[in-house]
Amino acid sequence: MTTAESAPAPSGTGDFDLGALLAERGAERYELHSRYLNHQLPRMLHTIGFDRVYERAEGAHFWDADGNDHLDMLAGFGVMGLGRHHPVVRKALHDVLDASLADLTRFDCQPLPGLLAERLLAHSPHLDRVFFGNSGTEAVEGALKFARFATGRPRVLYCEHAFHGLTTGSLSVNGESGFRDGFAPLLPDTAVPLGDLDALERELRKQDVAALIVEPIQGKGVHSSPPGYLRAAQELLHRHKALLIADEVQTGLGRTGDFYAYQHEQGVEPDLVCVAKALSGGYVPVGATLGKDWIFKKVYSSMDRVLVHSASFGANAQAMAAGLAVLSVMEKEGTVAHARRTGDLLRTRLAALTDRYELLADVRGRGLMIGIEFGRPRSLRLRSRWAMLQAARKGLFAQMVVVPLLQRHRILTQVSGDHMEVIKLIPPLVIEEEDVQRFVDAFTAVMDDAHDGGLVWEFGRTLVKQAVAHR
Repeated sequence: MTTAESAPAPSGTGDFDLGALLAERGAERYELHSRYLNHQLPRMLHTIGFDRVYERAEGAHFWDADGNDHLDMLAGFGVMGLGRHHPVVRKALHDVLDASLADLTRFDCQPLPGLLAERLLAHSPHLDRVFFGNSGTEAVEGALKFARFATGRPRVLYCEHAFHGLTTGSLSVNGESGFRDGFAPLLPDTAVPLGDLDALERELRKQDVAALIVEPIQGKGVHSSPPGYLRAAQELLHRHKALLIADEVQTGLGRTGDFYAYQHEQGVEPDLVCVAKALSGGYVPVGATLGKDWIFKKVYSSMDRVLVHSASFGANAQAMAAGLAVLSVMEKEGTVAHARRTGDLLRTRLAALTDRYELLADVRGRGLMIGIEFGRPRSLRLRSRWAMLQAARKGLFAQMVVVPLLQRHRILTQVSGDHMEVIKLIPPLVIEEEDVQRFVDAFTAVMDDAHDGGLVWEFGRTLVKQAVAHR
């Protein structure tokens, strides 16, 4: 039997040199994607002029091949909660790799998953147990399965315009038809309007509902649940022996200025909570389904059912180390409170612009999850241009703001959803006041140009030019 002392030394790096490979073939990145991956991604990036080459990143910033600094207001769709390459998370990953742990043996109990579960549950004291998977959609899949099994009922309610993931179960509770089209048949789930308690109760009276899954703030459009809705929905669900599932995949871990977004409303204690994204530290995919003890004990009711729900890479050492490091940083550096303060500052400065710009309809959200909505202007000159864009494609104006923010001001943002005139800001939670002001100054410059009429035609020319060049 070989001991650690007598085991042969590693043979070295062999013939694989990552740095050399990237140096040799990194310039082929767009061609490689076109040939072997989703061919529409590089086509889209070329068309809107987003086909940059980024060389390095740190915190809330990254730099292109020419050394230009870019401000990240997207955070990898919320994954980069602590920004890119946080030194504490980096060190934790180096440490766990250097430890050469006997990971994923499948027939032992490593300490890191238990330690991360303990630390996560400390932020949700009404919950008792955790299942670790690999992504947000997998966390949702677990919650759907657990709710169905625990209640013995087949149907899960979800809210219109919700987004919970793109695997088949999660897609069944996705409120956007554009994602669902062509993938039927899905699970027999039912949409209700966000905030409509009467619609919720009508469905619950049918006595076949296992749960309602809800984002406390919807990612699509950045719509918050109305005040009191989550608490009232929870009471209705429990009265009808159904469960409340809070999808905190994007809103959780400080994004909205509370550790979980549902904590903004007093008395809300979901039966199951889904988290992912920021828990990864931006490095190792991880998802977690948190739940009450009785639910887990019903699912895992005997030794025969010990693997009835599992994941091959779930609770791997690298993901657990990253999660532990993330929570440690958040607690020691006051990340949640910082996100609340910085988000309030950003939202206040943007909201002050609504009286200045006819095209700016609303600024909403909580913490560092902010929606900027555009709408029909009052003046005839702007109304005619707005109508022309709406006739071509709803959501085009918001895209025409996003493009110059990157091309002129080197700020990366996103449109909040297809056919929506909303920009969503979900920057790393570590942005500072100077980053806030940089965004507000850039946004003001773009809106000035939009109201002068130059933005529309410049973007139109860019769109046509890029489309022709990359057919």
